[in-house]
Amino acid sequence: MVQFSRLIFSLSLFAAAFATPVKRTVAQVEADIASISAQVTTLDNAIKAFPATGGSLVAALTIHTDATSLETTLNQGTSDVTATGTVSEADGRTILSAVEAFEPTILDALTQIAAKQPAFAALPIGGIPALILQDLQTLKTDTVNFSNALIANAPADLKAEATTLTNNITNGFNTAIAAYQ
Repeated sequence: MVQFSRLIFSLSLFAAAFATPVKRTVAQVEADIASISAQVTTLDNAIKAFPATGGSLVAALTIHTDATSLETTLNQGTSDVTATGTVSEADGRTILSAVEAFEPTILDALTQIAAKQPAFAALPIGGIPALILQDLQTLKTDTVNFSNALIANAPADLKAEATTLTNNITNGFNTAIAAYQ
């Protein structure tokens, strides 16, 4: 019985070691932002490739798959930013610049998907506009969470600029979401 108790205690310690949150680094956050940027570009390209008329279900589902991948990466990025904590002025500027660099791509994707709502609605299988709406709502939530984590950890003098960036992107989401409601 004593050996069984020691085994349980040892397994508990082992499990606790893996349950302890791991401190992340700015380099990890920058890698997350690079992944987010690449996935935003992939999503934007898939949306641009979807024609204004005569699109296919496969192309629409590719957009959904790309959105789902981006959602996962945004959530991981939020987790990593939160675990990193407050960043230095130089790191904050680097991170903000990296996000600003792909802001136009996000806004283009949102503009394009809003404009192509009739093409998605015209697909022979219903439900695609509802799926896109769900993706847009989830991406908006995930993007806001990621942005809020970045703002919380940014140096004080960069918070206003980061907030403006977040508001611009959120407004883009609101416009795209409105097209599908």
